[in-house]
Amino acid sequence: MARDDDTGFEPRLGRSRPRGGGRKPASFLQRMTREVTRAGGDPRRISLAKGTSRTGRFNVRGRGRKAVATFPRQSGWSRPEGGMRFRARRLIVKARVVKLRGGKSKAAYAHLRYLQRDGVTLDGEGGRLYSANLDHEDGAVFLGRGQDDRHQFRLIVAPEDGTELGDLRDFTRQLMEQMEHDLDTQLDWVAVDHHNTGHPHSHVVIRGMTDDGKILNIAGDYIAHGIRHRASEIATLELGPQSEWEVQQKLGREVVQDRFTRLDRAILQEVNDQGLVDLRIGEEQSYLGRANRALLISRLKRLERMGLAREEASARWSLSGRLEKTLQELGKRGDIIKTMHRVMAEQGLARDPHGYVIHRGADRQPPTVGKVVGKGLAGDELTGRLHLVIDGADGRVHYAEVTETAGDGITVGSIVEVGRAEARSRPADRNIAEQARDNGGLYGPIMHLVAARDSMRLPDGNYEGYVQAHVRRLEALRRAGIVERLGDGNWRIPKDFEDRARDYDTGRSKQLGVRMLSLIDLDAQVTANAATWLDRELVADTPTPLRDGGFGREARDALARRRQWLIAQGLADETDAGFVTRRDMLANLTRREVEETGKKLAGPHGLHFRMAESGERISGTYRQSVQLVSGKYALVERSREFTLVPWRPVIEKALGRQVTGLVRGSGISWDLGRKRGRGIGM
Repeated sequence: MARDDDTGFEPRLGRSRPRGGGRKPASFLQRMTREVTRAGGDPRRISLAKGTSRTGRFNVRGRGRKAVATFPRQSGWSRPEGGMRFRARRLIVKARVVKLRGGKSKAAYAHLRYLQRDGVTLDGEGGRLYSANLDHEDGAVFLGRGQDDRHQFRLIVAPEDGTELGDLRDFTRQLMEQMEHDLDTQLDWVAVDHHNTGHPHSHVVIRGMTDDGKILNIAGDYIAHGIRHRASEIATLELGPQSEWEVQQKLGREVVQDRFTRLDRAILQEVNDQGLVDLRIGEEQSYLGRANRALLISRLKRLERMGLAREEASARWSLSGRLEKTLQELGKRGDIIKTMHRVMAEQGLARDPHGYVIHRGADRQPPTVGKVVGKGLAGDELTGRLHLVIDGADGRVHYAEVTETAGDGITVGSIVEVGRAEARSRPADRNIAEQARDNGGLYGPIMHLVAARDSMRLPDGNYEGYVQAHVRRLEALRRAGIVERLGDGNWRIPKDFEDRARDYDTGRSKQLGVRMLSLIDLDAQVTANAATWLDRELVADTPTPLRDGGFGREARDALARRRQWLIAQGLADETDAGFVTRRDMLANLTRREVEETGKKLAGPHGLHFRMAESGERISGTYRQSVQLVSGKYALVERSREFTLVPWRPVIEKALGRQVTGLVRGSGISWDLGRKRGRGIGM
């Protein structure tokens, strides 16, 4: 330095850092939790100071909180007369509180149906609902009793030694009886036992209502700890306590598992202030570390081979920051692959396991078409989602998850397409298309503003903002090349505007979607008097590529047989140029099915069926939707007759109300909520 100037030095103090690295120092709560664990206790069960209570609505007012306060806080181990140690039986209890939109919601009915699916009992039959007093309970009656309930409770109770318990029905009834005592109310519940996995378990659905008609709120502590504690007591009384030798045997089987295990949780609790797992024998080692040292070391060596741990020195390891997340993902993937393998084996199908594809979301690969070979509840069977196992036309087996409502109409044998979730038509797009149809293919903001003020009411009266929202939508679609902005402020709208706008939204979606292409299987399609997926493949410009194996081979055979059927029906010809279909083949087949279905519905409804014609304006009351092979249709009733017209999602909001629409070829344009009076808002 040129000169020594002490006056120019101003130290800036920052946070203290630990020596030897950048690991954040442990907080007091973390250090206390670690010491409690080392002493053999459970830090999650530390009792609160006298006179204090847990916060939160369910703990302050919920039922069961008094029962939880009486439960012992120790680990559950005992050593009678100084011999081998014993502990209570372990169970896994998963709980979910489900809000209901009325007890007759589709999701609630769907959930009970999936619980009773085939192949879940000991003899491979469908599950049977039972209750406290009935061995065969009717799920529809149960949901009917709870049609006004705000919520329901769904439980999964899985004893670790469920195979030794055998029939879980008595066990479940004892548990529910004990819960009624703890919650001080009778419970209205149904249950079904599943034996289709390596761990038998019971699904229990409880109404969210007390016996005196009040809303049932259960304390969070009772849901988190109380149910499991009571179930453990019952299993221990039935099978006897579990010896320390049995526990060691079960832990030993976890050493090689590719999932997050109890050993991994114990390893994470052994991490010291330096971020290392120190398993050297000494006073600093916890009781769990001393008792299970050999197992923990074996597990760490396994994790080291997986790249999730590294031995820094003798009996000291560092862990990957992604250890828990990676093991949980591996466990979930393993469960999915087991599910796919089991489904394929049940169907008598053989596929290369390397050809299994798990869809996590909308990916970049093209949509996959295939046949549904398996369907059931996904994950822990409490998430309200379904899994579909699909034998793809590409020769691979696909796994996808959908919501219960989205997969309700899909059955084993259905033909589906897995890809990006199909976007619904936006109300703004329908308004723009309607304005363009009335103005020669042009949309004018000023014309729309006048029409909006004349024909609709807005709560805030901001009609200018309403029209500007449509203009912003058009600006986004202009950048995608769908519409054209003219110099006078108007917009040129193509005839297929709504379809192109919906395709634009679908292409931007990151959600996985499963679209049903046919609700009947290939064999039924061959002779179906309707417009089937096979027919659409025969006339498609780019038909689905079919591999020579599995579903691809089945589809090729079905297409050949369908061609012969169409020729016999006079809907196609075999010429020197090859197979040629009539131009109106799909419309003809659709008309046949609609007319046949209309005549069948006429009798039960006591009405006359009339076929709707293109260009006709339909007006009447929307009564119900009807799923046909050719597509979904809406039953519209007027006076003493009814008609079937193509269904669209927007019309479902008008169920039981007056609707009006203009039939355009094989589609319909609904006029809903466009004028004052009866109708629904867009």
